[in-house]
Amino acid sequence: QVQLVESGGGLVQPGGSLRLSCAASGFAFRLYAMNWYRQAPEKERELVGSITSTGISTIYADSVKGRFTISRDDDAAMLWLQVNNLKPEDTAMYYCNTLVSSRNYWGQGTQVTVSS
Repeated sequence: QVQLVESGGGLVQPGGSLRLSCAASGFAFRLYAMNWYRQAPEKERELVGSITSTGISTIYADSVKGRFTISRDDDAAMLWLQVNNLKPEDTAMYYCNTLVSSRNYWGQGTQVTVSS
């Protein structure tokens, strides 16, 4: 059974940093691209960034380019999102996601709140 468990969120001041984690299990993690999404209150869920199965390539939403970095450790089946220079508009629930056998899987999310 595919499971994704996020952690690492919290309350941080503008300009601060966090490292979000996603522990994956139940599938061959190293074979799949992974994604980070976020959803702010009363807004649609949006793609933050993606990393290929090899980890060689990443893409990011324009709003986070240069501030967020996705990485993965296939041996540990872990996905990370390093978020730097946080802004109030980054406040959202952050989710990791993958598509396995044509089915989308989501974790429960981790809340990031940016406020002074």
